[in-house]
Parts: sequence; C-alpha cells; structure tokens
Amino acid sequence: MHPNEKLIHDFYKAFASLDYGTMQNAYADDAIFYDPVFEQLTAGEVRAMWQMLCTNAKGFSLTHRRVIADADYGSCDWTAHYIFSATGRSVVNKIHAHFRFQHGKILEHQDNFSLYKWSRQALGLPGLFLGWSGYMQKKIRKQAKANLHNFTAVKEKTSS
Repeated sequence: MHPNEKLIHDFYKAFASLDYGTMQNAYADDAIFYDPVFEQLTAGEVRAMWQMLCTNAKGFSLTHRRVIADADYGSCDWTAHYIFSATGRSVVNKIHAHFRFQHGKILEHQDNFSLYKWSRQALGLPGLFLGWSGYMQKKIRKQAKANLHNFTAVKEKTSS
C-alpha cells in the first residue's frame, strides 16, 4: 500500500471516530480545501471546519471505500450518515474526494457531492423546492461560513 493511500485510510478512520486532531495533522501548512458548501478554505480554516463538524456531530457514522493513491494524487468515495443539527433531519451524504499530496501531507482536498441532494435531506421541503436555486445555495453557504467563523472566534476566545 502506498503511504498516501494509507494517509487517506487513516484520515477517514479518524473521521469515523470523530478524531479531528488526526485529521488536522494530515494537512500541509499551506493546504487548500473545497466543497460545495464551504467552498474554498485555507489550511487553518479546514482544520477548524473538521473540529467544528466532529465536535458538533450527532448520530454520526462514516464509511469509505475505493481508495486510490500514488505519490501525487489520490481519491476515494465516502458516505456520512448524521443528524443535521439545524433541523434534526437525517442526512446520508455520498461524497467523492480528490487529493493532491506533498511530502506525505494533503496539499489539496476537494469533496464533490450534490448540494441539491444534501439540501433536500437536511432542509426538507424548503430544500426540495428551492435547494436547486442559486438563492438557496448561497444562503446555505453563507450560514455554513458564519457557523465556521463563530466557531473559530469562540475557540480563539477560550484559548486566550
């Protein structure tokens, strides 16, 4: 098994255990992350995102499969089951991840999934009827970024 393939397996095993510290350590100091909700995040922001998601997780489980990696690139499929805290609704999110590696760390990480499918599950009728729209997707992104900003601000306040 290539070391970067092991890195992906270890990353998702840590995620399944809600071990955000191990996940955070998998990223290079200048890493970037992208997904349809948070869009582009810096290394510090993605580390905070994983901590926020892990510490707030309810009814969470995760599986991963089809891990492929070489010295430069990797990918895998992963599925998260959880309760979306804002609505109490159950979500099953199927994601395809792409990675770029440098010096045994994740340099670039992109998660791909349907924001519309996610919004139908997480938001119910509003997601069903409006989740496809730019208006609703912009609102989802704005709320996610505000949650991350608030989480980071509270974390900084409590650590000082």
